[in-house]
Parts: sequence; C-alpha cells; structure tokens
Amino acid sequence: MHFQYLIIHCTATPAGRWVSPEDVKRWHTAPKPYGNGWKQVGYSDLILLDGSRHQFVKHNNNLTIDPFEITNGIAGINSISRHLCYVGGLDKTFHKAQDTRTPQQIETMLSIIHEVLAYAHNIKIAGHNQLGLQCRQ
Repeated sequence: MHFQYLIIHCTATPAGRWVSPEDVKRWHTAPKPYGNGWKQVGYSDLILLDGSRHQFVKHNNNLTIDPFEITNGIAGINSISRHLCYVGGLDKTFHKAQDTRTPQQIETMLSIIHEVLAYAHNIKIAGHNQLGLQCRQ
C-alpha cells in the first residue's frame, strides 16, 4: 500500500517514568487480560526518555508499506501508515495529557520525521489524538 501517514503516538505514561520496548511489546501482544492480544506491536519506532530509538519494525524507506512493515497503531489506516511513539504523554498524576518529551526525545523525533520526509515528501504527519480513531488491530 502507498505510504500516506506518519502518526505520532505517546505511551500515555507519566512524565519521567521509564518504559522499555519490552514493556510496550508486552502491552500490545500479550494475551488478554494482560495485554491487547495483538499479533504485532502498534508502533514502528519507539523513542525512549534518553532519546534513543528502538525500531520494532525495520522499514525499507520507500513509498510502499509492505505487509511486514504494518503495525497496529490505528485500525483502518495501518496499511498506509507508520506509527512513531514517544515514552510519556501524561502528567505525573495520570489525569492530564501533557507534552512530556525530553529535549533528547524531541531531537530524535525531528530526526525521524526528517528521515521520512526525505523519501516521502507528501505524507501527512498527525498526532493520534488528531485523527479521532481507535488503536486496535
């Protein structure tokens, strides 16, 4: 399918709380009730608090989303999207959405966006919250 969206997600965890790639994979792929029971993790890439990047799915950096590149970020558009996630997104009380990105996370996020725009000039970049769609397989 033709690559159309780069969707930005957060882990919806409080500011400063460490979340590992293994945590995210377990949340998404562990059988219910311990996880979502999905076959594939929801994100292509995860940006950790220290700014390091974990690729859940390797991409061939072209305008085609191959079947092996599809992740479960947003039902209905996964075959035309890449999903980028940063650790954080909530205040320390778990009650309020907040931009908790560290300077290192912002730097990595911008780097990934520039990487994608180098080969996919016309994609739409949006936050998951801007699309009004549900995360599910």
